[in-house]
Formats: sequence, C-alpha cells, structure tokens
Amino acid sequence: MNGSKFRKKKSTPLLGKYELGALLGRGTFAKVYLAHAVADGAPVAVKVIDKEAAAAAMAGGTAAVAAVLREVSAMRRLRHHPGVLRLHEVLASRARIYLVMELATGGDLLSWLAATLPRRCGGRLPEHAVRRVFVQLVAALAHCHARGVAHRDVKPQNILLDGDGNVKLADFGFAALDVVPDSGGLLQTACGTPAYAAPEVILRRRGGYDGAKADAWSCGVVLFVLLAGRLPFDDANVPDMCRKARRREYRELPPWVSPPARRLVHRLLDPNPATRVAVEVLVATHPWFKPRSLSLDNSQLGGGCGQPEPECAPASKLNAFDIISMSPGLDLSGLFRGSSRSSRERRFTTTASPERTMEQLCSASGKLRYAVMVVGKKEVDPCLNPLSKAGMAMSVEMSELAPPLMLVEMRLEMDDGEREDGEGFGWEELRLELGDVVRSWHSSDSEDLQQV
Repeated sequence: MNGSKFRKKKSTPLLGKYELGALLGRGTFAKVYLAHAVADGAPVAVKVIDKEAAAAAMAGGTAAVAAVLREVSAMRRLRHHPGVLRLHEVLASRARIYLVMELATGGDLLSWLAATLPRRCGGRLPEHAVRRVFVQLVAALAHCHARGVAHRDVKPQNILLDGDGNVKLADFGFAALDVVPDSGGLLQTACGTPAYAAPEVILRRRGGYDGAKADAWSCGVVLFVLLAGRLPFDDANVPDMCRKARRREYRELPPWVSPPARRLVHRLLDPNPATRVAVEVLVATHPWFKPRSLSLDNSQLGGGCGQPEPECAPASKLNAFDIISMSPGLDLSGLFRGSSRSSRERRFTTTASPERTMEQLCSASGKLRYAVMVVGKKEVDPCLNPLSKAGMAMSVEMSELAPPLMLVEMRLEMDDGEREDGEGFGWEELRLELGDVVRSWHSSDSEDLQQV
C-alpha cells in the first residue's frame, strides 16, 4: 500500500524536473525531501517552503520573502566552498518555494553523535575525530566571513555530513549579509538557538554585536559538545545560562581532553567578544590547521577507538646552538649573520598561546602597515594588510621549546631595493604593541631591544 503511494507520488515530477521521495526533515514552515533529477536520476535534497506558513510564522509576507532571499543569496555567494552545502537552483510555484540542494547522505551532526557515542569509545569521540569535524567547520565559517556572511545559527543540527564524513554547513535562514569582521558594523537582531548563541546576542545589549565573533562563540559550544558529549551550559533556565556564560562558568571538561583542546575551548567561550578568538585567526595560526596535522585526520569519522591520538602539532627541531641563543646574555647570532640581515630579523620567547601571539602581530600590522605571512602556509592569512608599506611583509615562524614556551622568529621580507637593511621599520613600536605577550627578546641588536 505504502509502496504504491510512493510510486504514485514519484509519477508526478516537481515542476517537471524532480521526483520527490522520502521526507528527510521538517521545520516550522519548511520540509526537506529526498529527490531525484528526472534528467539523470541524480539524488538531491529539496527544501519545500510553504509561503503562507512562512508568512504566518514571521508575522508578514514581506519578512518571509526577505528571509528566503537572504538564505538564497548567502548560499549562492558561498557555493564554491566544499564545506558549505551547495545550492543547485531555486524553483517556485504559486504557493511554495523549492530550494534544490546538494544531498548530504550522512545526515546532521547531532543525529550522528546520538547514534554513535553510546556504542563506541565509552561514550566519547576520539579527539582526532573531533579535530577533523572542527577544522572543517571553522574553515567553512572563515570562508563565510571572508565573503561577508555571518551564519548566526551554528549548531550540530545545521552541520551536515556527506558520505565520507565531511562537513557541510547548512541552513542560512538567519544569515546576515555584507558583514565585515572587526569593522565596527554591528548587528541588532537576536536570533539563533539560545544554547549555542553568544551572550551578547541573547542579552541584546544596545550597540549590537559582531556577527563573526558570535559565530566563533557558537563554534566553541560545538567543540565542547564534541569533546564532552554535552552542552557547556545548562539551557533549562536561559537567564541562569546567560549569567554563567558571562562569567565563563562552563561545565568541567572530561579528564581525557588534551590541554590544547582545553585552551581552544577557553579562547572561544570568552564572554568578551573583543578578546574572543576569531575563526580566521584559528585558520592562520592554530596547530590543528597545519597540513601535517590535517593529514593525520584524513579518515572517516567511523574510525576505530583504539588507535592512538596523533600529535597535535609537531614542534620544530632545535639544536644546541638554537637553545644557547635563547639566552639574552649568550646571543651569538650576530657572529653568523650579516649586519643587514640581523637588522631585518627579531626573535622572542613567549608563553602566550599561538592564537594570542598572532592576534597581537596582526593588530600591530594595522598600525605599522606591514603584512604578516606564517611560514609553512600557502594560504593568504587574514591579517594580510593591503595598506602595508611598499613591498613590506613580515614572515613569522613559531617553534615549541618546552610547553608552554614558544620561540617566535620574525623576518622582514621586502622587494629588492626597498630598505635592504630594514632600518626604516619601527621595531621599538612593535615591541610596545606586543606588550606582555613577549617573555623576553633575543636580538643581536642589544641596544635596540632589551629583555622585558
């Protein structure tokens, strides 16, 4: 009986192009169906939006149309990124709007976690699997922000998976367009899901909020859920949840969570959006995003529990000379480098996180007008300053000495003929800008920079 009804439904293609199949999910005024293209049988997902129901739910037809147009505009703007669910086309009838989208056969992340965690690894997800999901999510959001889109409803239900377990960010119904991170252009609308929304979004403080930084908070909640299998704040009482979020009083992470992952959660669940780490900074600086680290996670989410955790970030090897030269009183680097090169290079040690260090360097780049390049990365970094002095850029390389001590080496990279000795650069200004990020400076120019 059911089979005959299903075949009968398939016999009338949607607007002559798609045959609708099983219901995959439903929302307030939309349903999502499995469908197949009449032309070639390719499987797709079709989101069917009822115009009348949407108008009733959003208190007016104008608002409903605007929301649909916003979702379509966002998806079209982002369609070339593999981590964003692809929109194939938009169809419409008198009563409905149809969004024909890429089919994510793995379902949503929340359903996958609910089905997977109880039967594996003692109810926990291995950290290498957490990292794989999180890295792909952050990369997708960084792409969104670079193209002026803030998602504003990041949560496991809106993170879909393809057949290989790759992330597909979906549901841009609450997206804000033409958002420029850290530009001062603030949003006013409170939206999203309270358990995943940033405190400044829920509290609706006067002055608005930064949509990109709100997405970063939501990423922190998703990361906590992946690591701990539960929310960081109890959302049964929203006012109480907000108070705890503003005080950074999230639940304790399980003992098996590594220190780097704990620090990452701490940076993302920062109640102050001004100091909260941006996803763009994570892509540029965090060890989880290094190519070698990513290759270790290039397996499906269904991997075994017993395999050892891969190293988070392979540290650079340092020889005896490097270690001796860490001491300000025994800096011998001037004996092995030409004077012009030494005036173009500086190094310092720090116990600050790589993310905070790069944030300070990026912040200083705006004032001193230089571009920042991370050694070993091919991508253009988010703090690349288009107002940099003619041809001037700074390459930055970080090496782990003994956790949490890091060595940071900076070198001016200039076009031929442009201040070969580097004397025109404001090293003293940079020292002041970096402030307490620096534990001690190490330079052959002892008169220029001193230990701090």
